[in-house]
Amino acid sequence: MFAQYSYLDGLNDDQLVAVKALDGPVLILAGAGTGKTRVLASRLTHILTVGNVDPRNILAVTFTNKAAQEMKERVNAVVGSATKQICLGTFHALCAKILRNHAELVGLKSNFSILNINQQITLIKQILQDLNIEEKHCSAQSVLGILQRWKDRGLTSDKIYSTKFSNISVGNPKQIYRHYQDRLINMNAVDFGDLILHCFTLFQTNVCVLQQYQNQFRYIMVDEYQDTNLVQYFWLRLLAQNYKNICCVGDDDQSVYGWRGAEIGNIINFENDFPGSKVVRLEQNYRSTSRILAVASSVIARNKGRLGKILWTKGNDGEQIIVRCVSDNYMEARVICERIKYYHKTNVPLRGIAVLVRTGFQIRAFEEQLVTLGVPYKTIGAARFYDSKEIRDVISYLQVIAQPKNDLAFERIINVPARRIGKTTERILFQYARINNICLTTAAEHIVQDEVLKPPARQAVSLLMQNFARWRKASHNDSLSTLTNKVINESGYIASLQKDGSQEALERLNNINELITTLEKFISLDNFLEHISLFAEGVDSVNFEQVSLMTLHAAKGLEFEVVFLPGWEEGIFPNQRAIDEKSVSALEEERRLAYVGLTRARKHVEIFFATNRHLHGVWRNAIPSRFISEMPVEHLAMIGNVRVYNANTIQRHCDDFKYTHKNKFRLSSLESSRPVNNSIVHNSDYIYQNHDIVRKDNTKIKGNLCTNEISRFDKSTLEERVFHKKFGMGTIIKADSKGKLEVLFDCEGTKKVLDTFVSRSK
Repeated sequence: MFAQYSYLDGLNDDQLVAVKALDGPVLILAGAGTGKTRVLASRLTHILTVGNVDPRNILAVTFTNKAAQEMKERVNAVVGSATKQICLGTFHALCAKILRNHAELVGLKSNFSILNINQQITLIKQILQDLNIEEKHCSAQSVLGILQRWKDRGLTSDKIYSTKFSNISVGNPKQIYRHYQDRLINMNAVDFGDLILHCFTLFQTNVCVLQQYQNQFRYIMVDEYQDTNLVQYFWLRLLAQNYKNICCVGDDDQSVYGWRGAEIGNIINFENDFPGSKVVRLEQNYRSTSRILAVASSVIARNKGRLGKILWTKGNDGEQIIVRCVSDNYMEARVICERIKYYHKTNVPLRGIAVLVRTGFQIRAFEEQLVTLGVPYKTIGAARFYDSKEIRDVISYLQVIAQPKNDLAFERIINVPARRIGKTTERILFQYARINNICLTTAAEHIVQDEVLKPPARQAVSLLMQNFARWRKASHNDSLSTLTNKVINESGYIASLQKDGSQEALERLNNINELITTLEKFISLDNFLEHISLFAEGVDSVNFEQVSLMTLHAAKGLEFEVVFLPGWEEGIFPNQRAIDEKSVSALEEERRLAYVGLTRARKHVEIFFATNRHLHGVWRNAIPSRFISEMPVEHLAMIGNVRVYNANTIQRHCDDFKYTHKNKFRLSSLESSRPVNNSIVHNSDYIYQNHDIVRKDNTKIKGNLCTNEISRFDKSTLEERVFHKKFGMGTIIKADSKGKLEVLFDCEGTKKVLDTFVSRSK
């Protein structure tokens, strides 16, 4: 009976079932690459075409404006101008529209304003000051994050029963929340969390208003349902109580936003929340090869918190997924960038190639390598490494040390982090500099002596200038990484991020640690500053098709011909926080990220892990991600003697990595004993001193050959675990009295080495 409707042409059987299921609650489990967007648009068109429904009786909710616009265009192509009458948009846009019609019922006027994040932070700072809460006890950024989490859960200030925030010390969080909301009402303003929370409260407290919208919306459709939070779920459930024609589309295997409030239980519990619901699974994939789908399905099948589906395709098997072991993260970047050039030469457009990382700081190595090779790229969902705020802040400090007359750099960090140098002090300083025709740093030195400023401001400026004088002196003797460590710690910059405690602050700390690692290869401060200037010039010149660099989170919803997945190591992916939590939910979300990464690829996937990684200023031995061991080997092409680890080995590594993460300058048994400058680093039976290797009994080893000594290893040490700074961890399989060993390394196979090149693993 539906043959005459052209918008149904080409839909497979499951898609047709999803499109035609108009009555009652429906859950469409749409796997990656199964044509979800087309099904949504076709279903919306079908409601209008055969359901005899007024467009104003349809509510269609998306998560992004881009998705809303795409759906409007598809439906408009079939039904024309009727599309304009559909209530179609994001949660925030739809709730804002409803609120403006009933603003007075929640204490607002219809012309209320919506604050951005910077305005919210400014307001919270004012409230903290009014309540005499010092910033050292609780940062505005942290407070904002916690208030948003409460709002995501539908909690107003009167429903908060906790007496303290999760990670900051403050007397009465309810009082802060209440003051914040009162100030918003007085300003006739809302934040983004309020748009949905106010609307939910409106429906709860005004039955007539709720019934108005329940009667209006006969059909409700929701996209990306796995990413909804609790207050969005409550809001939808209230609206659907009348007709119960609610259709939610999503993929429980792609729920990766738990850290920002998404509740996977919303989609898992759909059948319980909406009795009599129909579940339709879209499993035919139109994107990836069967090998890619087999590997992705095998990994995600380990998750217990899922409804379950199996992706399949009519396409060909495709090539095996490459799993490549490399010696370190520098080689990882080089090899991937060379592979990018290889694919491009085989007629794969650069826009069809992506490098997907778990954490933003990993992007830096690929940026530099691509610039060096002259390959254009773009970052998606994150700032370029050297453009991120925290890196620009640190570089500004270094620029002022190297060149005190750099007013732009000094102006950027004069009160970053906050050090009681307010706008009034800055204005006095700038005027003094202009009147006397001197640079800002010189003006600051003079203005302190002239006692122009009030005591607190004068003390803050004086301390800052003393710090710069000390750092400038240290720059003549210290290594660049040592100098930068002094600056970021003594300035209070690191402490301010640690106090924040938010996910964003953690990312910023990771980026700064990556910068410290990068600095170790530069011979001087001037050398580094020249490098980043030339680097920026090379980046800015790119204006044509580009390779995509992004995090796995940012890649959701996208697809590429070739996907590179670097850093698949325990502690990187899954990340250390998920491992430390020891919770099933945290690791399952990491596994869903792995699934997202794999299913972005149409034809080629290359997974990389390094046996040694230079991370947070130290070298550590790494082992492959547990997700690699969950893949069927028949679909993998192993390069570099990849070894699969059992659960016990992984746990020992994770415990050791957790220890070294907290003690960054103390090497563990899994870390490289690589000497840095003239420092002394203890490792097993050796110490490194002034670039010479010395026994603990002070017997010097020349050229790494120990004379007149008995080997530390003999037949009794067979099967003992050892570490080599190039080859990583291994097991002794042969040893003689002359110090010659044969070691089966985990990722490099069997090698013959001298015992002086290895250390015992504790």
